Amino acid sequence: MTEIEPEAAPELTPIDPESQARAARQRFFVISLFRLSGALILVFGIAIAQQHFGWVSGQKARIMGMIVVIVGFFQMMVIPRILLGAFATPKQK
Repeated sequence: MTEIEPEAAPELTPIDPESQARAARQRFFVISLFRLSGALILVFGIAIAQQHFGWVSGQKARIMGMIVVIVGFFQMMVIPRILLGAFATPKQK
């Protein structure tokens, strides 16, 4: 039988602290943008549910407003947490 040699671990290259800081600022900006847009969508949904617009009224306005509120809440609370997990730097052992 042939012996299989273990693969050499890739060497970790040092990362420039300035590029790390720039990437962290970009991540923070993206997460903040999702939170802000989610809050705006949520407020828009509340305005629809309270029938502040003439293009939708009655029970349809309440249903449509609640759907938009749920989407805005999801974008404001859940999506940033998913992005935090995706942007997390792996822990070094």
